[in-house]
Amino acid sequence: MVPIAMKIQRSTEDYLEAMLMMKQKHGFIRSIDVAEQLGVTKPSVSYATKRLRENGYITMDKEGLITLTKTGLEIAERIYERHKMLTNFLIYLGVDEKTAREDACKIEHDISKKSFDALCRHAKKERD
Repeated sequence: MVPIAMKIQRSTEDYLEAMLMMKQKHGFIRSIDVAEQLGVTKPSVSYATKRLRENGYITMDKEGLITLTKTGLEIAERIYERHKMLTNFLIYLGVDEKTAREDACKIEHDISKKSFDALCRHAKKERD
């Protein structure tokens, strides 16, 4: 498990989250799909995947298919859960879906665990 205190770069979180989304959508992860998802160039993805491999967040096979390691998956799932919850919360507050998704993407990286947990508790109370 990734220690909470360990600060991971926002771009690393974005790449891992996008990779998780690609895995869920297609059943596999390719660099080209990650580039399209994030709106970046293929060379940018090549550079990022090199860093992600070096940090032990992903592996790549001979065909270039990407696999999230246990650590990479934990980070991706944490960020993606934050993203979904924050998007839904903002929509609940009356923000349109497009803006809510964009703002959630910004907030998910910087919100403290304490504040995020408080939002989750509030959202749960509203559902119950």
